[in-house]
Amino acid sequence: MAATKTYLTGIQTSGQPHLGNYIGAINPALAAAQSADSLYFLADYHSLNSVKDPAVLRENVRSVAATWLACGLDPERTCLYRQSSIPEVFELTLILASVTSKGLMNRAHAYKAARDRNTAAGVADLDSGVNMGLFNYPILMAADILVMETDLVPVGRDQAQHIEYAADIAGAFNHLYGGSYAFPIPKGVYPEGEGSILPGIDGRKMSKSYDNHIPLFVPEKQLRKLVRRITTDSTPVEAPKDPDTSVPFQLLAQFADAERTADVRKRLEAGGMGWGTLKDELFDVLTTLIAPMRDRYDALMAPGSELDAILDSGAERARERSRATLAKVRAAIGID
Repeated sequence: MAATKTYLTGIQTSGQPHLGNYIGAINPALAAAQSADSLYFLADYHSLNSVKDPAVLRENVRSVAATWLACGLDPERTCLYRQSSIPEVFELTLILASVTSKGLMNRAHAYKAARDRNTAAGVADLDSGVNMGLFNYPILMAADILVMETDLVPVGRDQAQHIEYAADIAGAFNHLYGGSYAFPIPKGVYPEGEGSILPGIDGRKMSKSYDNHIPLFVPEKQLRKLVRRITTDSTPVEAPKDPDTSVPFQLLAQFADAERTADVRKRLEAGGMGWGTLKDELFDVLTTLIAPMRDRYDALMAPGSELDAILDSGAERARERSRATLAKVRAAIGID
């Protein structure tokens, strides 16, 4: 019988997720977690590169943790923990830095993008605005992965370089110290097709940077307003409509069951269904799905909830693994 593979997912702590995050990241990750040895960490130290307000960072971490739990993450089956609760990650980061070339870091996408922005802006110092947290980000990410002896990392295609870097860094360590200890070489698990890309209320990809997103747990009244703002054309109510070019239908198709989606498609193509009615259908589908999750989210965010206990329990389980890994690493490099 094949050994169970370890899955590790890093969760950005950048505020409350939106519907696009739910479809593109949260739901697929939760499905994968049902049949695997899975760990999820809240990447709070990674957030230090962009979030400098401690109150905001603290609230973001709690909000994102509560969101994943409200969406169905089972903390009994899946280990959920704060990155900051695992000090072994940061010791391993320094160890891995000693086997990682600066040239590799120079080619990291985030660092190159920052330099490209300075070039485009005519800034003479191409490293202006680049802190060492951003520059060393791939090494910290590699430590997150390797300290748990991870086999598989579910990520989007745009994050593939992080997995490649973790594999390269693990390979460099194994080349030097593999006679005593060798990391498993992690591999990325990537989504298939383009179904995970959700349109925002203006038709572009849903994104906070475009301010076209629908927050996952927005109050019901505000949810209705956002749905009403979704872009449509001026096709008359009685005229047939193409569902595949309709933003509200594309959203509905991601959240409604197959029978309801097929019925709405038929009504649009036949004519007689206006955009307002379609948006009412979408709102009904969304609020039916979201309402119970929102209630669970609100309960977890309330003072005195079990949220901190869940995260503390996850940290204890994660540290058992990280301590064991680091003990083997220390012995391999000669620091016992």
